Amino acid sequence: MTTIEAPAQPKRKTLYRGDPGMWSWALHRITGVTIFFFLFVHVLDTALVRVSPDTYNRAIETYKSPIVALMEMGLVVCVLFHGFNGVRVILIDFWAKGPKYQRVMLWVVLAVVFVLAAPAIGRMFFYLFTEH
Repeated sequence: MTTIEAPAQPKRKTLYRGDPGMWSWALHRITGVTIFFFLFVHVLDTALVRVSPDTYNRAIETYKSPIVALMEMGLVVCVLFHGFNGVRVILIDFWAKGPKYQRVMLWVVLAVVFVLAAPAIGRMFFYLFTEH
């Protein structure tokens, strides 16, 4: 008895699977949650100054560690990417040619983020390793 097998279907690339648009979508959400978490913690630790100034001072001292400095550098990248990618999303939604140029705009966003983040992070590293 023989069986008939269906011919193998060529793999179709779906709209988002592995596409740069999917990665920008995911990074936009991740950076948004990261910024929200930072703002939440920032509001809470700033509120400590009214409740207990001593606790506030101890919290601020913990922020002067190299780990927190690295997290601040990551926050700079998150804010830059989220902001510029948000402008890109607005252009895709409201500019008639936006969808056509969305991939090019993504690479422009990444280039602008890199150009702006590099000197900012360099300055932050300078302050991390020097007395100020």
